[in-house]
Amino acid sequence: MSVTAKICGINDPAAMHAAISGGASHVGLVFYPPSPRSVHPGEAMGLASIVPGHVHKVGLFVDPENDQIDKTLFVVKLDILQLHGSETPERVADLKMRTGKKVMKVIKISDPGDLVAAESYIQVADALMFDAKPPKDMKDALPGGNAVSFDWRILSGHKWPLPWMLAGGLTAENVAEAVELTAAPIVDTSSGVDDVPGRKNPEKIAKFLRAVSEIQRR
Repeated sequence: MSVTAKICGINDPAAMHAAISGGASHVGLVFYPPSPRSVHPGEAMGLASIVPGHVHKVGLFVDPENDQIDKTLFVVKLDILQLHGSETPERVADLKMRTGKKVMKVIKISDPGDLVAAESYIQVADALMFDAKPPKDMKDALPGGNAVSFDWRILSGHKWPLPWMLAGGLTAENVAEAVELTAAPIVDTSSGVDDVPGRKNPEKIAKFLRAVSEIQRR
């Protein structure tokens, strides 16, 4: 099966070069200041300039105001807006219309009932991402990038009529199992290629992307 990968939370040139040279189909820039992986638009502009045209540049936002989106897009040429907060289907549609950009909505999963939320976005989003819902007792949890996963069997057998990604605690060691159980066409990692939150390890990025490429040879 064909599987591609997104490396998210990139905030330095070495990590960006590692993602591109390793064959990532998507690279993610975080525009959420509480995250240790966050970049401001000026930094993001420099990182985005490294990215070749065939690699999709994704901007991660959490319940963004129009002003934040406008200021970011004025500086950074993003291909996809990734919404990682509590944005409604109406907000997704509004941002698509206002920006002309593709929008990916993140659905946070901890049990099968959480999949119901995805249905309301199918008609308005350009893509979905299924990520792990942070545990309720997790201290200082972020909207994503918490190095936790969910029971991948929840997604087994589900067919989605639009592109989708799998995220949540993915590493070079477990990504093959995750794809086997979910048939995910695109996998996303951030914490799985960090040394510490906010600092990417180019060697871990390369290892993860090699693991993804091995899936395609099976």
